[in-house]
Amino acid sequence: MASARLDEEMLLDLLNTTPVVDGVPQDRLDDPEWARSWSREHGGAGSAAESRVTRQVRDALQAVVRGERAPGALATYLEGVSYVPSLSDEGLDWTLDVPPAHEVAARAVLAWSGLEKTGPGRLRPCANTECRLFLIDRSKVGNARWCSMAVCGNRMKARRHYQRAREV
Repeated sequence: MASARLDEEMLLDLLNTTPVVDGVPQDRLDDPEWARSWSREHGGAGSAAESRVTRQVRDALQAVVRGERAPGALATYLEGVSYVPSLSDEGLDWTLDVPPAHEVAARAVLAWSGLEKTGPGRLRPCANTECRLFLIDRSKVGNARWCSMAVCGNRMKARRHYQRAREV
């Protein structure tokens, strides 16, 4: 369970590697050093091949979460992936068996799938159309709309207030 939650956080972190900074869209994974560091921080090896696959799966996941592509677009990142069981004194453990350059990508797709099963629609893009970030809505009622209440939520509420005030 703890590793599933870590993979969900990794998935969200991956989806959010394309922020808008001062009005300019960024792609943090385009910087090889940053991508290597990000990958290692999330359990990857940091190889150039892994960075390429991670960037591709990120783009596919973003499109799927936004509803621009069907989930079948993620199938290629699960090719050759399996779980291998092993017994220990603590019980049964499952280890992901995947080609090294595809491990981060496979974990991201599996985390997306897990979120879709346990909380359909809880992984979503920020409702601020000028923002490119995503959120996992962990609220009880499931109505979170913004990646950050302090940033996007505040901006959107201020805009609506300003518009209402102008209409009066």
